[in-house]
Amino acid sequence: MPSVFWTGRLSFPMWLLVNVNNALALVMGQATDVPAMKARIRSGYEGWSSQHVQRYDELGLHLQERSAEFQLRDMELAGKSVLDVGCGTGVLALMALEAGAREALCGDIAKLMIDEAKLKTPTRNDSYRFCQLDGEELPFEDGSFDVCLSGMTFGLFPNQRKALGDMLRVTRPGGLVCIGAHGPEHYWEAIDGCFRYIEKRRILGYRLEFWPRGEAYLRRMASACGLDDVHSRREVWRTRFPSGGAMYDFFAAISASWWYSKFPPREAQRDSERTRAFFDRNGMTTITDDVIAVWGWKAR
Repeated sequence: MPSVFWTGRLSFPMWLLVNVNNALALVMGQATDVPAMKARIRSGYEGWSSQHVQRYDELGLHLQERSAEFQLRDMELAGKSVLDVGCGTGVLALMALEAGAREALCGDIAKLMIDEAKLKTPTRNDSYRFCQLDGEELPFEDGSFDVCLSGMTFGLFPNQRKALGDMLRVTRPGGLVCIGAHGPEHYWEAIDGCFRYIEKRRILGYRLEFWPRGEAYLRRMASACGLDDVHSRREVWRTRFPSGGAMYDFFAAISASWWYSKFPPREAQRDSERTRAFFDRNGMTTITDDVIAVWGWKAR
């Protein structure tokens, strides 16, 4: 089940405020309502909550590519069939094909993301396929793929152990499973800023659907799910933007601002504009990427 309390970095005032609110969410039943959580995330990445996600690739592709390159470094993918769970706009799957994978299937909960992935053209079109899916309930037979990947989506799965277990299930014996996960510092500056300025009455008793994790935690989870010979690596880098508004635009696009599904549309737009101005006034120009790759093999 999802964690009730916040699992990433925040300033102490925001950590305290958020966790009091998360405790209230538990009492109200919102912190464990997994279908509602998934619906809100999907609404963001479908563009129903705001229009920010329409600029997903325009503003965030370069950092998505950097995370994917880090995750796939030294992975042996030649001749393999690959499933990309939570594919976004297809960055990880395309890199797998460039690394020699025989075929790659892109799967995501949001049709808009899949439609964007379809616009990218790999060298071999017949090897690049798509499926709308729930990452915790994969619609494939046991042992369907040589390799199962998930790139920088893992922090959005409410039941991460179930998601990883299902990735393992659809991987053939001896096959590779690799996740790219959000570390505890991932985008913490922007998250902290949004928590400070967001209209609090609209998120009273709401636990934001984001679960960053530490490297040791993820390794233990991978072993508990049955992965053999588990490995991991972590990389943290910081990106500087020309203005606070530019940083906010990036964050709003790459996160899809799904929490605005809790707001009436006009209020969501007004709140977003006010938060963007707050980023500008406070010179919030640096954001942290914290990427953890964990991988292992399914027992033969």
